[in-house]
Formats: sequence, structure tokens, C-alpha cells
Amino acid sequence: MEKVKVMVVDDSRISRMMVSSMLAKTNFEVCAMAENSAEAVALYAKTKPDVVTMDMNLPDADGIECTRRIHAIDPKAKIVMISAMKDAKLIMQGRMAGIGSFLQKPVSTNELIDTLMIMCNENVGAVAVYRESYVTTFAKVLQQSLVSIFGIQSEIEISQNEESVLHVDGVAAVIGIVGEPKGRVALYMDSETMYSLSKAMLGMDPQDDLSADEAEAAIEEAGNIITGRAVSRINDVFKDKEMRITPPGTVIGSDIILSNPELISFNVVAKTSYGNVFMNVGFARGV
Repeated sequence: MEKVKVMVVDDSRISRMMVSSMLAKTNFEVCAMAENSAEAVALYAKTKPDVVTMDMNLPDADGIECTRRIHAIDPKAKIVMISAMKDAKLIMQGRMAGIGSFLQKPVSTNELIDTLMIMCNENVGAVAVYRESYVTTFAKVLQQSLVSIFGIQSEIEISQNEESVLHVDGVAAVIGIVGEPKGRVALYMDSETMYSLSKAMLGMDPQDDLSADEAEAAIEEAGNIITGRAVSRINDVFKDKEMRITPPGTVIGSDIILSNPELISFNVVAKTSYGNVFMNVGFARGV
């Protein structure tokens, strides 16, 4: 997945390093850093970033003038001002120059990520950011948990779910995500895979008897553990706007339909020797 390119403009080396560090574990990639207006304009023309973070105080021109110069070579440039100052006059002047959003130092990781997601939505969409910053973590945790909980290896595939509904045959453990961003996780599989995984989880032999209720409860608990691990890992990156999970619920049956109308969702498939394990991860639109 192609990274979203960000240019950081700030006369402070420490501020440039801080922004770069915030973006290090996300789908945003710092493609250039400039310490003054002249350098910013030259690097913008050379690297063509998707979005720019702009400081107000630069040694050769302020951030508003630098924005005007960048817009002179690219009228569609997307610029976020990150400054110690954030007053009504500055915002008005900035809007007139073409600055799209304003953040005040010290900026948090979540403030920065959310703002950049909104700013770059027209070019790359939130889909790429959700996938690389959130869903890949869920996929990695699923793969690792299949080893630690069930003792099996897997191959992982990720794709965007284009449908407004999710079709399930067998069992699905459904866990809600609250906080920011809000969403939902569904871990699901067919009945045969459910029994095989449940027995492995409980340390049973394949020929041992296991009731349907016990197998369903095992998958529900596995879904709860996997989702909790993924959310905790994401919270380690986005520390100030934490996600939490709701108690899991289980649905069982044939051709179950779970509605996804307001979610940007992704399908994760883990191919195992016991059968395919599916995880659908969705986030509310407009977050």
C-alpha cells in the first residue's frame, strides 16, 4: 500500500523530529523536511507531497507567506498549520492564504493523524490510512494469536470490503469498538473450523467430544482476546484517544447477514490447516 507523503515545515529541528516520530508507525510518511520558506517551496516542487504541516514562525517568511508561495506552484496544495499561536486573526489570514486546518502546539498524535486524514481524504481517502494504521495491526495480531492461542500457522490476506453487508456461515464473535475511532470487529468461520480451533484452544484431541455451546464460547473468548490485543497495540501508538472494546456477542447459523452501512470495513483472511479464519474490521465513516 502506497504511503501518504507528508512534508514538514518548521524552523525547529525538535518540532520536525516530533512530527516525524508521530507519523513513524502510520500510513503517513515524511518525504521532506524544511526549516525555512525557500527550502519548503523547493522541496515541495521536488517531492510533491500529499499534505504539508506548516509552522507559523520561519526565519525568511512566516507560514502564511510560505503557504502563498506553495499555492503559487500548486493551487491544490493541502496545508495544515501547526503553531504555538492559534487566534482568530491568524486563522482568518491563514484561510485566505489557503491553509486548510489549524493545530496548536503541542499537538497530540491523534490530533495530527485525524487532521491529516481529513485533509488528504480527497486524494488518497481514509481507506488507505485506516488500512495501514489500524487494520494491518489487527491482521498481525490475528496471525500471532493463532499461534499463541491455537498453535497453528497461517497466511494472511487483507482486502477492503466493498459490500454494505457481511455474510457469515457458521459462527461469528462480534465485538464493538468504542472511543475514537468507533467500529466493530467480527471473527467468524464455518462450523467445522470452529470445532477444530476450539479443541486446539482447550488442549483437546480431535476425537474428543465438545458441545456446540462450549465451542461457540471458545471462539467468543478468542475473538475477545484477539480484538483486545489489537486495540491495546494501537493504543500504544495513539495514546491520547484510546479505543475500548465492548463485551463480545456470538451469532450462529447459516447465511447470517451483518449490516455494514456506516462502516469503512476490511476483510482479513487467515488461511490455516484447520480451515479459513475470517476477521472483518470496520470503522465508522467520518471519524
